[in-house]
Amino acid sequence: MSEDSKLFEVRFQPASDHSLLLYFGDSISLTTHQRIARFLKQLSGNPIAGVVNLQPAYTSVLIKFDLRITTHEAVESAVCERLRHIEDMKLPAPTLCEIPVCYGGEFGPDLQEVAELHGLAPDEAVKLHSKATYTVYFLGFVPGFAYLGGLPEQLATPRLATPRKSVPAGSVAIGGSQTGVYPSSTPGGWRIIGRTPLRLFDPASAAAHASFFELGDEVRFKPISSEQFARMAPQSQSK
Repeated sequence: MSEDSKLFEVRFQPASDHSLLLYFGDSISLTTHQRIARFLKQLSGNPIAGVVNLQPAYTSVLIKFDLRITTHEAVESAVCERLRHIEDMKLPAPTLCEIPVCYGGEFGPDLQEVAELHGLAPDEAVKLHSKATYTVYFLGFVPGFAYLGGLPEQLATPRLATPRKSVPAGSVAIGGSQTGVYPSSTPGGWRIIGRTPLRLFDPASAAAHASFFELGDEVRFKPISSEQFARMAPQSQSK
């Protein structure tokens, strides 16, 4: 590890012959997330030659680069140079995304069990889940899937022992200390507690981003009835 990486508390680890992992911390926190966001913003305005992709996570960023253009050593040196300036980067005010959710019943088959595991009534679990403000730490798993930090500790629940073969699009779920919304139908092992009628991923969208969410967004869930869900179901993605 170089002296610069120690200075900025970033740990470098080769991930392959053409990729490098940067660890900005060892635990999930808003401070670490904001530092990663500043780093990504720094690179968007001052890119590193040969870097072809950046994949952020809760505490790290995976940098993939073209071996024909650069090396691990050159990328690490360039990263250290940019780290000197990330604290000066100003992040924009987060966009607040309000997601309507019909909790429980056919839309949330695991809500009852999640509540019982924590000694709560289903309504209490819904209140806890919908009162929190979440942050989009990163997107991954499938296109448009946002990993949301900020789940109340009282709702942290292990994933299912056997994942479902298919989770309906729009399903709101809990997996460990995380919550998220499945943007498309896919296999999944998180506990489904509700569903939103919003379309959260549209690859044919004419907008700049096909995903409803972007890194750094704040998210709140708003309980709705099944009747409201039915009325809103045809609603196309909006933000």
